[in-house]
Amino acid sequence: MMAIRPLVSQAIPPCISSTFSRHVKPSLESREITLKALHSKLSRRIGAMATLASVLLAGDAIFNKEFANGFDFSLVAPEQTVEEAQSVIRGHAREMVEVKALLDSESWRVAQKELRRSSSRLKQDLFTIIQSKPGRERPPLRKLYEVIFSNVSNLDFAARDENASLVWECYKNIVVALDDLLSII
Repeated sequence: MMAIRPLVSQAIPPCISSTFSRHVKPSLESREITLKALHSKLSRRIGAMATLASVLLAGDAIFNKEFANGFDFSLVAPEQTVEEAQSVIRGHAREMVEVKALLDSESWRVAQKELRRSSSRLKQDLFTIIQSKPGRERPPLRKLYEVIFSNVSNLDFAARDENASLVWECYKNIVVALDDLLSII
């Protein structure tokens, strides 16, 4: 039994206290592992930055209107001038007011479609006009823009839910705001 004890004591490494391990210099292997980890993090960061830079530089080519044939995401029509917008805005406002006949007959789905169509045209015209105005003239137009189109959205939801009282309240708000808008323009 005495012969086994020296073998066991040699197999168990001596316990190093936590205070002692703080003062031990890291080995060459641990330094190499730390440097490799640092290098791989740095390489990933450089790779990520290079990818981001290439996406940003290529973004103009990817998102260019000449290549994007599907949708035009701008609110101002590139071919629409301020004069054109001012000449057609009254007609688009009239189309929006004419939705009343569909609302009277409670043709909710048809009224929603017509309201969306006419409001999108009016929105484009109004945005073009607002952008052409000097800064001090824009706030009242923006306010009317917000009133009109928040009520258009609310009317759309009310028509979907077939809530006639809310539909008429929103419609009345739209008509009043359109009258104010057309008097300013």
